Amino acid sequence: MKITDLKCMTISDLRALIIRIDTDEGISGLAQVEASKYHYLKPHIMFYKTYLLEQDPTNVERVMLRIRRFGAFKPWGSSVSAIEMALWDIAGKAASIPVHKLLGGKIRDRVRIYNGGVRPPMKGVSPEDYAENAREIKKAPEGFTIMKWGIGFHSRMPSMVPGYYYGEEPLEPNLPYLYLRGHVTEKGLKHTVACVEALKEELGDEIGLALDCGPGWTVPAAIRLAKALEPFNVMWLEDLITGDYTPYTLPEAYRLVTQSTSTPIHTGEQVYLRQGFQDLIEKHAVNIIGPDPCDVGGIAELKWVAEYADLHGILIAPHGVFDGPIGLAALVQASATLPQNYIAFEYPQIDPRWYDLVKGLSNLTAKNGYINVPDEPGLGVELDEGAVRKHLKEEETYFDDA
Repeated sequence: MKITDLKCMTISDLRALIIRIDTDEGISGLAQVEASKYHYLKPHIMFYKTYLLEQDPTNVERVMLRIRRFGAFKPWGSSVSAIEMALWDIAGKAASIPVHKLLGGKIRDRVRIYNGGVRPPMKGVSPEDYAENAREIKKAPEGFTIMKWGIGFHSRMPSMVPGYYYGEEPLEPNLPYLYLRGHVTEKGLKHTVACVEALKEELGDEIGLALDCGPGWTVPAAIRLAKALEPFNVMWLEDLITGDYTPYTLPEAYRLVTQSTSTPIHTGEQVYLRQGFQDLIEKHAVNIIGPDPCDVGGIAELKWVAEYADLHGILIAPHGVFDGPIGLAALVQASATLPQNYIAFEYPQIDPRWYDLVKGLSNLTAKNGYINVPDEPGLGVELDEGAVRKHLKEEETYFDDA
């Protein structure tokens, strides 16, 4: 089997960039680029076409050795990651088995998720606003057993709470959490703790509470927050110091925080490749890592990182909020195979319109906080070409029309 083409399709109103790798045996593989980056990565994806043609897609690692060096920290690893997942889709279809069997087989028949992409808008950032939002998410049909909220620099607290931190106004007001950084004041810390207390009162001990915090905290402020939240037994504090689009990890800074508290510390969604996690894992800089298969280099890379973390007693809760329906399929396949350091993965934002466009998506419906692992070949999903064509805008083309 040989690769004959690499194609991209944009569905703008769903913020989607989908790739398809074609072969000379009529088997194609699908993948989706992380949705938050869809609008400018199409040329970057097509750059890889010349490196893929005439290669055997079932030799996934051999193909990846040709292109892996071109990726980088978020967002530039997403193109490489999408190609990797499409290759696994082809390999599974060619062997008539699900991808999880190619990754070593599943050790769990269902995978736990948390609510990443299911977040009703919040009216404000008061403790009452957080409690009300918690009540809304508890009504979600997915039945989440872990829920996550943004606080601190990953929320509107810095702009809505006067005197929240000693810092400057964001350079880009529409993307504040990418630019905000500063030392949180006593007032800001007390407000943050009050909001967490309100969430815990609403969730009790039946639902785990995770918190997305930054990036942007100083080390002393991060330590104070983590220690102040110890009585609440939260699942983790995520991206306190670096994260999102930060092209480095600062493991020594994280280690100072982690060793100062019993509150679990989490990071890693922006990291590309296993090498990017080496210091975080070997130095026990964090308690939990959160690689995104759509950024880390693909689903096999995700498993490698998870296994290395497991050897060091570090947990894993993969990121995935913008991975879309095909990314969801990949997350389920990969998470089924991860070691027992696996907690849950972040459930992506799934617009209801996708259910008309993606065959097999209904097999990934969450119930009671879990998704059952399907056994269809490959990633287990396919596009409904007729439905997709009806959905495209005038300036958009289907794969074969490009």
